[in-house]
Amino acid sequence: MHAMREMMRKLKLTVNEEKTHLCRLPEETFDFLGYTFGRCYSREGYRYIGQRPSKQKVQSLCRRISQWTSIRWHWLEAEEQVGRLNRVIQGWANYFSQGPVNAPYRKVNLHARNRLRHWLLAKHDQKGLGYTIYSDDHLHEVLGLTRLHVRPELFRVRTHESLSESRMRENRTSGLMRGRRGNGAR
Repeated sequence: MHAMREMMRKLKLTVNEEKTHLCRLPEETFDFLGYTFGRCYSREGYRYIGQRPSKQKVQSLCRRISQWTSIRWHWLEAEEQVGRLNRVIQGWANYFSQGPVNAPYRKVNLHARNRLRHWLLAKHDQKGLGYTIYSDDHLHEVLGLTRLHVRPELFRVRTHESLSESRMRENRTSGLMRGRRGNGAR
């Protein structure tokens, strides 16, 4: 802690002693800029230190969706309401797209569908749960509600075909240079 204080003093920054604490990774986690940092698990079950959207930020988005689909907004047209929800959901997802996001995205998708379905039922003074009238497919395909999913381009493995020619040339050149130094023959 002393080393951190000294470094911050050199940078002419102050440390909030109430919020600052030492954390032992991977046993503990900490929240920073809306992400929880700590132990994560890959699909194969390997452990790694990474970040994921914090539970508080997922709950905050769900509360916002609930507020926007409350009875006060029944005067809006369905398309306008879906557009408002989509902007909020997509903006949130653009920021929270790092790390394992499948579980938070599932929670947000489920909450948004249920709240929009409830809003539509109340708006049109209909009874029931609304799963037959406003199915998931209807909400997403007809009304256009955003469906969050992990973007595959975030996990694409780069191959030589996807590298530019200059980058490939750079890789070949640096490989040759390493080989000459390593051998010591030339």
